Amino acid sequence: MSLPATIIATAPWAVPTLNQLFGDDMERAAGKYMILSGGAIAIVLSVFYSCRKPYSPKAISAGDVHYLVVEGVINPGSDLTIIKLSRTVKIDSKTSANPESNAQVAVESDDNGVYTLNENGPGQYTFAGLNLDNSRKYRLRIKTSNGEEYLSDLVDVKITPPIDSVGFNVLKDSLQVYVNTHDPTDKTRYYRWDFDETWQFHARYPSLYYSDGTKLLERDVNHNIYYCYGSDSSPDIVLGSTAKLSHDVVYEGQISMIRGTSEKVEREYSILLRQYALTEDGFKYWQILKKNTEQLGSIFAVQPSELTGNVHCISNPLLPAIGYVSICTVQSKRVFITNYSFPDTWQPIYPYTCGIDSIKTNLYDNLIRPGSGLLALDPIGDYRNPSGYTATTVECADCTIRGTTTRPDFWK
Repeated sequence: MSLPATIIATAPWAVPTLNQLFGDDMERAAGKYMILSGGAIAIVLSVFYSCRKPYSPKAISAGDVHYLVVEGVINPGSDLTIIKLSRTVKIDSKTSANPESNAQVAVESDDNGVYTLNENGPGQYTFAGLNLDNSRKYRLRIKTSNGEEYLSDLVDVKITPPIDSVGFNVLKDSLQVYVNTHDPTDKTRYYRWDFDETWQFHARYPSLYYSDGTKLLERDVNHNIYYCYGSDSSPDIVLGSTAKLSHDVVYEGQISMIRGTSEKVEREYSILLRQYALTEDGFKYWQILKKNTEQLGSIFAVQPSELTGNVHCISNPLLPAIGYVSICTVQSKRVFITNYSFPDTWQPIYPYTCGIDSIKTNLYDNLIRPGSGLLALDPIGDYRNPSGYTATTVECADCTIRGTTTRPDFWK
């Protein structure tokens, strides 16, 4: 049975005291995480990689051609339009990002209107508040720094219906996040979603002491490294279509599936979902892109398809470009999901193999020396005159290795 689409929100966040900061979690710290054996991982990886051999066909590895990639949606309203330009890289390249800077980018209308975008950051071009006439058609014109010129097809403005709700289902071992939406005019039919997600998590062990370089001091909330916030963007292409339905209604369309062993659902999780209306051609483009990027890699997978977008190089028609420029209003909704809704059996898998050791006072310098790689957890014996401290590695007691202690402005 599905849970209601309404999201349960926690009370407003407050700065915790030291006892609140560590109290509840210290009692559960030893049993909260599942720890993977390093030896087991090595065996699995050894078996896995022994069955794989690199394959570099000449068609891919030859030459040094970098095709233009166009990403983004033209927002016809008062919100920000962001267009990202980059260049393709080789499969075996150590570089994953190759932004295209110093380009001239403009939105053009079919009545000769021109709106020039500004570069804000490498390869990112923006315009705040285009406020376009929704009855016109629009396209994108690009001139790169090397003189190549690109033009997208003229497309109609699509009006995206509001998001009705973002909800979740607690499954046996996963959290399913879904969306509900509908278009009462039955005109949208094709949808795409993306999202930003943020979550609160904590380190494997709470460290009660920190070093000032000469001695150990009791840690207060201003030196918190136990609770942190992590963030990410949607890794997959999420699409939906109601073209074969009698009414334009999306009910519990799956947005994301989060394993119960993920730190994302350890304490509190938030998702900012964005919804885009697509044309049929735009939907087909994203379908092919999804298949080519997410559904390949096994002998039973579908074969890759030619990706044809609506961006063309007009200075050299033989030079391909990758991208589909859409123009639509964007709807968004943020929700929070707390761990009160999750089974107690959900235990996050910690990303590091962790252990606790005892450091006697004759080895005290190991804890206060900068760069030692150790953090003190608890005193041994009388806390006023301890005989030593329990300690662990920085990775296991400092959450800032993987996140930030700065509370997001939107956090409830």
